[in-house]
Amino acid sequence: MINFRKITEENFKTIIDMKRPNDEYFVASNTYSLAQAWLYRDANDVYPFAIYNDDEAVGFMMLDEDLEERCLIIWRIMFPEKNEGDCAPSNKRARHIYEKIGFRDTGEIENGENIFRLDF
Repeated sequence: MINFRKITEENFKTIIDMKRPNDEYFVASNTYSLAQAWLYRDANDVYPFAIYNDDEAVGFMMLDEDLEERCLIIWRIMFPEKNEGDCAPSNKRARHIYEKIGFRDTGEIENGENIFRLDF
């Protein structure tokens, strides 16, 4: 079963070691993302998580809380190649999957990444 866990001393190295092949980097490294989460820690609106399938770490996700819109934004989501599906403008496969499960492209691009939204 898929579940989300806090980044802890026990899973930190596993998350940091998750990488994409250099020629397919569609998303910032987990190291960079965790540094950003630390940088914005005083705002209390950035939440990094390890993505687990049962007890196996399979990916990384960072949420950003938008208080004005009253929503959570998936700021980053990264899966190593064996569990892949990241989204950049050139990643048509991931875009199709996101749209199929209900995300919609907002038309915004930030730091080279498409901004998708899922309303509940």
